Amino acid sequence: MSGAATSLLSLTNVESAYGPIKAIRGISLDVMRGQIATVLGSNGAGKSTILKTISGIIDPRKGSVSFNGVDITAQDPAHIVQRGLVQVPEGREVFPLLSVLDNLQMGGYTRHDRDGFARDLEMVFAYFPVLKERSHQDAGLLSGGQQQMLAIARALMSAPQLMLLDEPSLGLSPRLTKEIFEIVVRINRERGTTILLVEQNANMALNAADYGYVLENGRIVMEDTCARLREKEDIKEFYLGMKEAGARGERRWKKKKTWR
Repeated sequence: MSGAATSLLSLTNVESAYGPIKAIRGISLDVMRGQIATVLGSNGAGKSTILKTISGIIDPRKGSVSFNGVDITAQDPAHIVQRGLVQVPEGREVFPLLSVLDNLQMGGYTRHDRDGFARDLEMVFAYFPVLKERSHQDAGLLSGGQQQMLAIARALMSAPQLMLLDEPSLGLSPRLTKEIFEIVVRINRERGTTILLVEQNANMALNAADYGYVLENGRIVMEDTCARLREKEDIKEFYLGMKEAGARGERRWKKKKTWR
């Protein structure tokens, strides 16, 4: 990738594994400051492993992770959050027995600026009005969509420079998925928060993001701007469900040749 934009996050030849099983193999990618980048891939391709490696949950066996010009490879996750990088995990993972407000306060536990915290609390209530209405309700009583909103809002309360979003549409209706993606784009455009998005809903991800990576069997097999990716035959055939790409794309996929 080239141009005037600067890289906020860089992975260089990263390999991570679960025991003897390699999940990602020599991954190199960049997320530019102020950008939404997305990683597409099927179940088991290694998408979530990339995010866990970045955020320090998994230590890579090889390679390096750099954030804001500092090597954060295998650092403690709490230190990574303090640097301004936060993850919204797959499956929401809210604190079910705590209130909505307590969950949001937990998101800002590293902060000491009371005025800034109060401003950001009003900001997340503006993005997600239902959370304000239910601020004293136990988080476990929220619907799946509301819990996803809470998970994103909780991450925002740490005032991140970079937010990692892991499958935000998982288990949600198309209407709620659309609503959450619209808010994610607003957060990026209005607050300048850089976002790395892992998502199986390729159509939503490619429409929301600026740059995309395609992951297959733990390796990046294609990268480009999302506008260009949407026009590629393989993406149309295997991710967007468009049949005009034809059998040629299918043969290319099966033989694992270099993507266009």
